[in-house]
Amino acid sequence: MVKVVGISGSPRAGGNTELLLSEALKAVEEGGGEAELISLAGREIKPCDACLSCNRRKVCRIEDDMQPIFEKMRASNGIILASPVYFGSATPQIKALIDRAGYLSNALGRVLENKVGGALVVGRRAGHNFALAQLIFFFLHQGMIIPGSSYWNVAFGRERGEVLRDSEGLKTARNFGRKLYWLCKALEGISQPKLE
Repeated sequence: MVKVVGISGSPRAGGNTELLLSEALKAVEEGGGEAELISLAGREIKPCDACLSCNRRKVCRIEDDMQPIFEKMRASNGIILASPVYFGSATPQIKALIDRAGYLSNALGRVLENKVGGALVVGRRAGHNFALAQLIFFFLHQGMIIPGSSYWNVAFGRERGEVLRDSEGLKTARNFGRKLYWLCKALEGISQPKLE
């Protein structure tokens, strides 16, 4: 069965980012996949200190909530990263997660390569595209496959629940979830090339 993990990088539990991410994950479940939402709200994800000990140890030496989340990313077919816009960029929480997950994936032989992934971003007014690009660069760096949607994967909202009034943003998230699940399913069982 196709497994998709969606990670909300918002420090606000139950906020607009989680609501938008839930739309994409519902579309995965409606298609027949298994979806799990992980919120970084209330979790401790320390920043990477570039010690590179993961190359020797094959695990991150920093003890916090990152490692169990990384294991879920590793066990999934698809990964969705979602973030609100903070001063034109993704949150420090999700940036810390992808920095450390990227180093660890590389240390373990690029274990995220050829998975399907993509990003969702919520903002009050502007900054969406830069935050979206930050998250997409992670997927590209890891050699992952990024499906599209019916528009850029962005939505508008500030106060809790406002994103639910952005009908186009919700539709885009659902279409992205459908496309991500379809691509995961299409790739299931296909041998993919390993890069040098």
